[in-house]
Amino acid sequence: MYDQSDPRSTLSSNAPPASEFAAAEYLRFYATRPQEKSEKMKVWYGRGQNFVVAYAEALAGAEYLRQEQPDEYVILVPDPSTSIEILWAGESRKVVGNSIVFVPSGNSAIRVTGPGRIVMMFTTRSEDLCAKASNADAYRTAHPNIPAFEPWPDPPGGFKVRQYSLDVPDQPGRFGRIWRCTTFMVNVLPVQSGPRDVTKLSPHYHDSFEQGSFALDGAFMHHLRWPWTSNLNNWRPDDHEYFDAASLAVIPPLVIHTSRGMAPGVNQLVDIFSPPRADFSQKDGWVLNERDYPMSGSQ
Repeated sequence: MYDQSDPRSTLSSNAPPASEFAAAEYLRFYATRPQEKSEKMKVWYGRGQNFVVAYAEALAGAEYLRQEQPDEYVILVPDPSTSIEILWAGESRKVVGNSIVFVPSGNSAIRVTGPGRIVMMFTTRSEDLCAKASNADAYRTAHPNIPAFEPWPDPPGGFKVRQYSLDVPDQPGRFGRIWRCTTFMVNVLPVQSGPRDVTKLSPHYHDSFEQGSFALDGAFMHHLRWPWTSNLNNWRPDDHEYFDAASLAVIPPLVIHTSRGMAPGVNQLVDIFSPPRADFSQKDGWVLNERDYPMSGSQ
């Protein structure tokens, strides 16, 4: 389904048979009230089966606390003008904007030192955050075709706060800018300038995992098509959903999908997977921090 120029055209697929499918989840944070609001921070929550995304708009001096956090989580600080300080295990780490950060389990705090946007990602083992998600009711029953969550191996260098700059140039044959930890894989896709060429879309599906597509800037049209089965009662109509930023689309397994940037200026998506994708991880050079989080032989 990919254009031959797309690096993902080399990926293989072994989709299992399925007879039922979940609906997609669409969360338009820009059009809804935040689930948390204080004098210095607003936070919106949305979830998939394995992950919770928290989108925050914060002023300097705001704090976000995690007590007894069960596993590693992600902080994306997309704008160069934003800065934060992370406190974990008695140590302080200053983080400049245009960065992605992985924070270990336990007690931690995020202090905003330069105002702006922050995107945080947690697994659904953080049950307190699952309850805050605006679409929490959609996951009262587990969605089909998604295996139970299993974290990836611990980093051989031990757990610590790890920060990576997003300032990574494109490279022929590599898809996006991908980082992973024990719980997440995050692909900060290149900026699209203007609407995407309609003759170069990339319809595809994933065998056994959800994709979270976070619209960071601009606007997108998400096109989704569900497979037909022998049971007409399980058929679903196509979705063609328009989103401004900031927003989150959660795309189920086995659903053919593609997204098109729509705004005349900057359009940028961030793709979120929990746990990390094995197929992307097996591509040489695609995961930028693979030395810190190597694969085990089981992936």
